[in-house]
Amino acid sequence: MQLEIRPDPAEVGRARRWARSRLAGSGIEADEPLAETLILLISELVTNAVVHTGRPAVLRLFVPDAASAPTAGERAVGEAVATVRLEVVDASTRAPRPRCADGDDTNGRGLALVDGLADRWGWSAEGAGKRIWCEVDRCSSAATLDAGCDAAPVVPSVASPAVYGDLAYEAV
Repeated sequence: MQLEIRPDPAEVGRARRWARSRLAGSGIEADEPLAETLILLISELVTNAVVHTGRPAVLRLFVPDAASAPTAGERAVGEAVATVRLEVVDASTRAPRPRCADGDDTNGRGLALVDGLADRWGWSAEGAGKRIWCEVDRCSSAATLDAGCDAAPVVPSVASPAVYGDLAYEAV
């Protein structure tokens, strides 16, 4: 699934609405922690594309269907996981650059949030631009019921702050 994004800050809200409807159609309800995390990640990646490139972009959402999720026996740890992948492709060759935001700064935390909330993220050259992607693992419903798997992504706790570059931060 993909959505073309115009270089307009209002597109961030449109991307969130589009993603919510696609997630709901894929069986991920709006009030699930997974959906809330994915919407935040989409918001950050689309905002970065719109604000920092000033060019059109494409948001891609890959949600595996329940039938394609691995069974518990297919995972070494005994936990079935399906991966939801987000990608934003833009026409800028400039690499994403994590920034260090100070106390009252209103921006500069986007990639730190992506790093803290996604299980994996990265970027690569894509034609005349780049692709920024992130993935969030989702336990299958069978594993959630059978193995007591927590379907929500792990958010750093006060006891173990996430490390980003040479900075540590906490999700509160």
